Amino acid sequence: MLASVAVLAMLGSAAVLGETTVTFDEWSLPNGTAAFVPHDPALAPDGSVWYTAYGANTIGRLNPASGEIKEYSLSTADPGPHGLVADRDGNIWYTANKAGAIGRLDPKSGRITEYKMPDPAARDPHTPVFDQKGILWFTVQNGNFIGKLDPSIGSVALKPALTPKAMPHGIVIDREGRPIYAMAGTNKIGVVDPKTLDTQEFVLPEGARPRRLAVTSDGGVWYGDSARGFLARLDLRTKQVQEFPSPGGPGSGPYSIAVTAGDIIWYTESSLDPNRLVRFDPKSQSMQTWPLPSTGSVVRHVVAAPDGTLWLALSGIGKIARARSIAMP
Repeated sequence: MLASVAVLAMLGSAAVLGETTVTFDEWSLPNGTAAFVPHDPALAPDGSVWYTAYGANTIGRLNPASGEIKEYSLSTADPGPHGLVADRDGNIWYTANKAGAIGRLDPKSGRITEYKMPDPAARDPHTPVFDQKGILWFTVQNGNFIGKLDPSIGSVALKPALTPKAMPHGIVIDREGRPIYAMAGTNKIGVVDPKTLDTQEFVLPEGARPRRLAVTSDGGVWYGDSARGFLARLDLRTKQVQEFPSPGGPGSGPYSIAVTAGDIIWYTESSLDPNRLVRFDPKSQSMQTWPLPSTGSVVRHVVAAPDGTLWLALSGIGKIARARSIAMP
């Protein structure tokens, strides 16, 4: 079911002046009463939106044009589908967070192929991402690994994080093809050499806890500091961190993050109820915020479409949301 609403920019209880409005659309999902459904969203080449139904152990596909939703049951019992990403051919790759595996779903046939972790300690794959060469990289949170899967031969390689209990979380690929990952268990971000898997760690301010990451055209690595309530930028060349207080305050829980054209940063304050979507312009260093229409949303991941549309997984209430921004004259 689709519901739409336009929301005024808000900061606390007062409107934030700005030139952007946001319209939200929401779709209720079939297994929305299960835990953490949906967990993460992903975009496919055909414009469809996919999601992991963690508690229901299915993968779902939403056709935004028709509103049709189709779900695919997974072969392994209780795999805990967590993160997901589409490849160039439209196949959906997901992390089986409870089964120590990476799964591949062929939407045309419904066939599922699983790639087990070569080390049983890598029990909980978390977030996947493809690099420019079609190699799948992923984090293993509690197992404390970074992983690499070559779809052409089905091989999986693992590299332990340098810092114990780092809890690798979100992961992105920069223009140089380097995997960059957040360490949610400590105040660090890691950068991987894609050839050797050697890692360089960058130290963030004391007490910082990054979760999801985004990279802008200048190579800056952006993250939400979920513990201290900041949006921040790490410069990999200088190792300097620039912080911006999140409008919702220290307890706002900045979490998911994405970048759209013009290097505009969008992220969510996921500890507030309702969650808030924040827009940050690095050039003017100005922010606007919008409360999500539904309370209890718990947004853990947001992805940006090529047209600048944002897709959010509302884990707490069983919905997928679309946010469309319009710059007012």
